[in-house]
Amino acid sequence: MNDLFELFQYNFFLNAVGAAILASISCGIIGSYIVARRIVFISGGITHASFGGIGLAWYLGLNPVFGAAVFGVLSALGIEWISKKTDVRQDSVIGILWAFGMALGIIFIYMTPGYAPNLMSFLFGNILTVGALDLYLLLGLCLFTIAVFSFLLRPILFVAFDEEFARTQKAPVQFLNYLLIALVALAIVLNIRVVGIILVISFLTIPQTIANMFTNDFKKMIFGSIAFGILGSFIGLLVSYRINAPSGATIIFAFVILFVLAKLVQLVRLSVKRKSVVSNN
Repeated sequence: MNDLFELFQYNFFLNAVGAAILASISCGIIGSYIVARRIVFISGGITHASFGGIGLAWYLGLNPVFGAAVFGVLSALGIEWISKKTDVRQDSVIGILWAFGMALGIIFIYMTPGYAPNLMSFLFGNILTVGALDLYLLLGLCLFTIAVFSFLLRPILFVAFDEEFARTQKAPVQFLNYLLIALVALAIVLNIRVVGIILVISFLTIPQTIANMFTNDFKKMIFGSIAFGILGSFIGLLVSYRINAPSGATIIFAFVILFVLAKLVQLVRLSVKRKSVVSNN
């Protein structure tokens, strides 16, 4: 315990804790929409396509996060537009952008004169290297996301669960689709520093899936996702410190362990419920 309290004396660990909380909030809200809408595969495509923006920004001498944000949002809007306006299947568009983004990122990084950066930091992230700028960006994303879902929750629920019904209710379906897919892209990009390109999709789906085991209420699911996200992040950070392993990987490992435990709890509850029904009959 003394070692744990000593960690809070270091700025890098405080930044990591702040990033974990902010990431859990943004991913908890946006990830609940992803799981409810069943667009996990789209999110995976955006995640990997954003790597092209990282490579391009590195080649041009810009901030990689800025490049990933622009590329990620454009990819997200492109997936939405092409799948709705053309006869190309959505999964085909996602697969093409997925491969194109990864290939483009690698090409630009290795075309950049001088030392090529370690790709592992982009692919798997490192929450312990999060700086003040990253925290401000994550805070801005959280505030904007909370505002969007607070003011537009009802039409968002319509679109998430029944898009055709939303159209009959005169909801701005097209606007919401573009807005929310752009939010998904920003959540992915800004959380790359926390868990990396490969693992960020887990941050957007595993805590939400755990919460969904215990409730079908969208609002409760959001709060449950945030709680499980924070819990898993803290456990992952402590495990990372103890075994000296990459923090992004240990956080996702903690999420999976929580998922397994939650599934066991769910099975036990169902078993008890069945026995209670049988005994009453």
